[in-house]
Amino acid sequence: MPTRPPLVLSAASFISSFDRFAVTPMLVLIALSMHVPIASAVTVASGYFLAYGLSQPLWGILSDRFGRIPIMRATLLAAAATGLISTFAPSLPVLIAARVLAGAFMGAVVPTTLTYVGDTVSQQKRQSALSDLMAAQAVGTAMATAVGGVLAHWLDWRVVFAVPALCAAVCALLLRGLPEPDRAAVSGGVGSHIGGVLRNRWALLVFGLVFVEGAVLLGTMTFLASALVNEGLDVAVAGLATGAYGVGVLVFSRVVKAINSRVPVPRLIAIGGTQMIVGYALVSVDTNLATVIITALLLGGGWSFMHSSLQAWATSVAPEARGTAVALFACALFLGSAAASAAAGPLADHGNYTILFTTAGATAIPLVATATYARHRYHQKQPTPA
Repeated sequence: MPTRPPLVLSAASFISSFDRFAVTPMLVLIALSMHVPIASAVTVASGYFLAYGLSQPLWGILSDRFGRIPIMRATLLAAAATGLISTFAPSLPVLIAARVLAGAFMGAVVPTTLTYVGDTVSQQKRQSALSDLMAAQAVGTAMATAVGGVLAHWLDWRVVFAVPALCAAVCALLLRGLPEPDRAAVSGGVGSHIGGVLRNRWALLVFGLVFVEGAVLLGTMTFLASALVNEGLDVAVAGLATGAYGVGVLVFSRVVKAINSRVPVPRLIAIGGTQMIVGYALVSVDTNLATVIITALLLGGGWSFMHSSLQAWATSVAPEARGTAVALFACALFLGSAAASAAAGPLADHGNYTILFTTAGATAIPLVATATYARHRYHQKQPTPA
């Protein structure tokens, strides 16, 4: 059996992450170019993110029924088409509609690649393979904010939509040579298929854990930059400081890959969770450039150690419907992130960042304890890899 994901899947994960995060530094330029308020331009990003998260269960069900490769190829081609429409969009409504569709189609890529790894890589080697995908996503995230901003500033913001669109089309063509993995046969209708996953208590537990993780890590992390701006720092400097998160994911994912065969999974979860707790404790005590950079790096470590462990767990908890389970897992992650962002908004509006970060750190403590204990119990009850 293979021990790492095919290169074309890593490339697809990179493109998906780049497309997802590249729009953030362009919102002001879009607003100026189209003569609309920034609040209206923000819909370009928020519509994409919402469609990205909510579409994932659909792609999971379809990949279980029709195969991983056909779904990835079809959605990459559709994402390429909607990306090109974004590039030439004549008005804001057209751009918003194109980005919503692009988000929905790009939402298929990451969970389907994770499922492909779950289908083809043994349980013992799976977390190492998932770390490779995580590294590709981290590079895509980091390059999206850096390269995307440069392209938008020196050329045109429309170029930033064209680049991942063209790359997605190339990936779709290259996927023709990738074999379709064996998967469990799907019986019954869509309702029974989803119901089979939702009746699995371990699956529900993993979804609940990743929902809270999404709230604590992704949802709260978005306020690190605004906390620095609130302290009087320039927006560009604040953005670069929080970009340390991508560096942290890239570095710590390599560490996880090197040690995961020797360190039990519950311990990996505990290490990652501790990094999250320490990071939020630092910015709760004092929010400055140094503490935000360190926290961003530690959150990258938390993602690499803890989230990769939950990801690997999600690929094995319901093997008879792996695509659906992984897609629901990803959906829960993004819903948790969105819920935390909405709940924390009023605190950020009033500059209460100490309360915001303290709450996140405090919430992380029972999350890590529960995830560590539950993963240990799961291993005891189901010692045979799925």
